Amino acid sequence: MATAKKTTAAPAKKAAAKPAAAAKPAAKKAAPAKEAAPKATAAAKKPAAARKPNAAFMKEMTPSAPLAAVVGAKPLPRTEVTKKVWDYIKAQNLQDAANRRMINADDKLKAVFGGKAQVSMFEMTKLISDHLK
Repeated sequence: MATAKKTTAAPAKKAAAKPAAAAKPAAKKAAPAKEAAPKATAAAKKPAAARKPNAAFMKEMTPSAPLAAVVGAKPLPRTEVTKKVWDYIKAQNLQDAANRRMINADDKLKAVFGGKAQVSMFEMTKLISDHLK
C-alpha cells in the first residue's frame, strides 16, 4: 500500500508542471508496475516448496568387492556411498594439498579408480558408479 501512495503522489507533481493531457499517460505507465509486483512475489513463493528426494538416488545398490573394501559390503544408496568415500578420503588425508579437487588414491582406492594414482573429484563419482549394481 505504501507504493500506491508514492505512485499517486508522483503523477500529481508531474501534472502540476505539465498540462492535464500529459498526466494521463503517466498514470497509465504506473499501472503496469502495480500488476508486475504481485506476480514477482508469487514467483518467489514457489521455490519455497519442499523438495522430494529423487527415487533413483535413494535406491540401494550393492558395491563391488573393491568398493566394498572402502564403504562396506551392505547395499547403500548412491548418496551414502559417495558420503562414505569422502569420509574415507578425509580420514586418510588423500586430497591433494596443492589442488584440493584432486584425490590421491591409496591401494584401496586405486582398485576403485581403475589403477589411476590421481583423479578429480568429478571423475571420482563416475568411477564409483561403475562399481555399483
